[in-house]
Amino acid sequence: MSQFLIHTVESAPESSRAILAGARKALGFVPNLYAKLAEAPAALEAYKTLSGIFEGTSLSPVEQQVVLLTVSVENGCEFCVAAHSVIAKHMVKTPPAIVEAIRDRLPLTDARLEALAEFTRQIVRERGWVSGSPAEGFFSAGFTKQQALEVVLGVSLKTLSNYANHLVDTPVNTEFASEAWSRK
Repeated sequence: MSQFLIHTVESAPESSRAILAGARKALGFVPNLYAKLAEAPAALEAYKTLSGIFEGTSLSPVEQQVVLLTVSVENGCEFCVAAHSVIAKHMVKTPPAIVEAIRDRLPLTDARLEALAEFTRQIVRERGWVSGSPAEGFFSAGFTKQQALEVVLGVSLKTLSNYANHLVDTPVNTEFASEAWSRK
């Protein structure tokens, strides 16, 4: 649905402008996801707010990126896979092999992160109905009940952005292009 604009700070609805300006100041550019979500100020605010809440969970920054990247791969979101690959590798310092394995739908070499990724996949695939080995593996890896619900929060956050990106056909920013990915 390419009729959705890639808003600038100047073209966005008034209620979206501060968030776009803040992103531009913090990152040096406005992610196209933000620029497209700006059409609906409430959606942009929800994404920004949920992102901040998710960043405050008990999951480590690497674990958070495992969740966000896994959901984005499961949902086939080319924009978010590219963006979170850059964030994971360059900002959070996730080992590149972990990022590549998630992108390629391969098992992770780190058993704890693999349990997290598999639990996350099952949350997405089964719409929250997770039992058996993915749940057992998650808890056996040392994750808590609190963290299980924090994974659901991460899935919610990425479902918002993944589905919005699909609807509005968000192009990958040049800043994320080095990690372009295709849902194949």
